[in-house]
Amino acid sequence: MNVLQVVPELNAGGVEGTTLEIAEALIAQGHKAHVISAGGRLEDELIRMGGILHKADIGSKNLFSIFRRIRLLRAILHEHKIDIVHARSRAPAWPAYHAARIEGVPFLTTYHGIYNSRSSLKTYYNSVMARGEHIIANSEFTKAHIIKTHGTDAERITAIPRGVDMEKFDPAIISAKDILAQRIRWGIKPEQKVILLPGRLTRWKGPLIAIEALATLPKDYILVLLGDPQGRDAFVQEIKTLASELGVASRVIMPGHSRDMPTALASAHIVISASTDPEAFGRVAAEAQAMRRPIVATAHGGALETVIDGETGFLIPPKDAQGLADGIRKALNWPEYNGLAARGRIANQFSKKNLQVKTLAVYKDLLK
Repeated sequence: MNVLQVVPELNAGGVEGTTLEIAEALIAQGHKAHVISAGGRLEDELIRMGGILHKADIGSKNLFSIFRRIRLLRAILHEHKIDIVHARSRAPAWPAYHAARIEGVPFLTTYHGIYNSRSSLKTYYNSVMARGEHIIANSEFTKAHIIKTHGTDAERITAIPRGVDMEKFDPAIISAKDILAQRIRWGIKPEQKVILLPGRLTRWKGPLIAIEALATLPKDYILVLLGDPQGRDAFVQEIKTLASELGVASRVIMPGHSRDMPTALASAHIVISASTDPEAFGRVAAEAQAMRRPIVATAHGGALETVIDGETGFLIPPKDAQGLADGIRKALNWPEYNGLAARGRIANQFSKKNLQVKTLAVYKDLLK
């Protein structure tokens, strides 16, 4: 089986991570894993595992280049005898959709996000992700969104949650020395409590809400905004300005991108997901629980599936700084918290293995 996954780039992120996880599963079963992408941080990892990278600006939004991209994809499909085209993002999905139709190759999509749609034109643009012969939704929340937005038959959609690598995200392999070293790199003092908000620095991920919450919390609570701003310099300055105005600038740390999320999560006392818009899945909440860390997340989107309020974490209203602060206080003073049970639930329902097995089953069904 030759599968071509289509993604704009291979930098850190949930879409890119899932692309590599499926490539890994394909290779392990003796299949060929092709990826077309502009490349990025993860391209070396793909090649090391035996994947085949076709490097191209496939995610361009330039309409005048779409015919060139269709021709490129058709050539790849023909030369490498591709059996399935699996698109994971809207811009590259359009040329992939047309190339697959022309070449008679099954076209599959994964609906990774709840794409904004404020006009009929934008809805049409988003609709390519519902044009697959079959569609994978990354949560039941996303599946319901596809049905409501595109009128898709539920039988064409399989909900397969994003997967946590339980071997990688295992607190047993992170030593106390590793945690101490990470906290020192962040500038954390032994008596301070670490509140970790992982994710790229963008407004809807809620860093401003988190800073407002921090301002009401004790002075030994430190907020680590762990993520890449991806060129959003003006927003980074807005974060710094708000922290300064609220008198918490010295308690907000922005260390940038991390390539060692297990150690980062293990080094936190609590993890938060403060997204103002619903997360289609929300890998942060699942990975935090895998690392046996309490999670406080906004009560919408995928978090309603991954977090059991009062058992594996706390769910709080979106855009509610005081609610977030209250949740943080409860999570940091929670003697009944059972990290083993939280980790066990993630292993049973949201593991990388589940993702891989179920996705390859969809591939095999398509080829029937």
